[in-house]
Amino acid sequence: MRLRVAVSLAVMVLLVLLAQSLAMVFLLDDKEEEFIAHQLSDQIEHSMAIWQHSPDAAFPNTPTMTLYRVGKGETGDHVPPWLAGLKVGNHEVYQGATEYHIVVREDDSARYILAYDVENHESRVKSLMLLTIIASVLLGALTLLAVYLLAGRLTRRLERLAERVARDAPGPLLEPGMDREVQALADALDHARERQAVMLERERAFAANLSHELRTPLTGIRTDAEMLSALPDAPEAVVRRGNRIVCGVDRINGLATSLLMLAREARAGEAEKIRLVPAIESVWASLMLAMPKTVGLRLDIPETSTIMADPSLFDLVVRNLLDNALRYSESGEIVCTLQGQQLSVRDTGPGFAEGDLERVFDRFFIGPRGANGLGLALVRHVCTASGWAVSARNAPEGGGEVVLDLGRSLLPAAL
Repeated sequence: MRLRVAVSLAVMVLLVLLAQSLAMVFLLDDKEEEFIAHQLSDQIEHSMAIWQHSPDAAFPNTPTMTLYRVGKGETGDHVPPWLAGLKVGNHEVYQGATEYHIVVREDDSARYILAYDVENHESRVKSLMLLTIIASVLLGALTLLAVYLLAGRLTRRLERLAERVARDAPGPLLEPGMDREVQALADALDHARERQAVMLERERAFAANLSHELRTPLTGIRTDAEMLSALPDAPEAVVRRGNRIVCGVDRINGLATSLLMLAREARAGEAEKIRLVPAIESVWASLMLAMPKTVGLRLDIPETSTIMADPSLFDLVVRNLLDNALRYSESGEIVCTLQGQQLSVRDTGPGFAEGDLERVFDRFFIGPRGANGLGLALVRHVCTASGWAVSARNAPEGGGEVVLDLGRSLLPAAL
């Protein structure tokens, strides 16, 4: 922006200067042409008057003017052919590349022709025009430099303001000494940050209250369902429905927990050593109890693989990744692979639409293969807090694949 402003203003100034300067040059040229015509007229009238008394004194005293006189009855052989045929009056004639201003007059005794070579005049006009262009270009360049330096003051303040906004620097953005325009922008951003903070706090409070209010009735429903399923004489259908109620309540509790975590800033707790294989197998076992399917799990992970992480957050990530993979797999095997620092979970479903790979981690995103809900959004939320990176892709073998880059959390011995 700084350079564009400077260039635009410099070009505008250059065009104005050039237009004004060239107009002045042309006006000067026109006035000098009138002056030359007036001088030639005075000179030839003076020569005609002097000729009657002293012919030798009638000729001009300048090498650029030439006077010819053709008396009555004379042939005028001494007059160049391109001058001899001119009528009485003022003329401009080009002889080759040279321009002449010519005045022709007559009296009772002779015909007078005065020719003036305007080469010096044209040379002065060209020099003046060249100097005008050079001066305009130099002034344009100086204007460009001056505007660029002056615009730098404003843009540097804007850049510093943008940097503070980008890194969410604490404290007000409004600073003393700011220009009025930048001050207005900083003040508007401060108000926007305050409104955003209030709205975020309301969202977090709502999610926390909702989660708390749901837990009490859900706990009672789950307890009654468990007791109903445990009755010794209960029919099999009642036991099955009771178990389904228990799974439904657990799912609602999990959703409420996810909402609460998404509403709050996720922070990793104290890191502990976690063996990947037992941790993943434990999560898989609990998922199969809640969602029994004829789907297997294959772990291509070394038995000694270990990471340093918050156990609850890592369990949450693995649970959501496996739950997401299990939801879209009806047969075959879900494959968990560790390659370098990347832990991947691949399902046997239809995979992701290529245009939706950047959006599958959005909350409640609905793609061609259905709604994603909060699972993958929660995974990204926790990964950001834990210093991990997560991405989605379609596996070459088929199915969707979510890749978790554990970074430095993976202990060197497991690499």
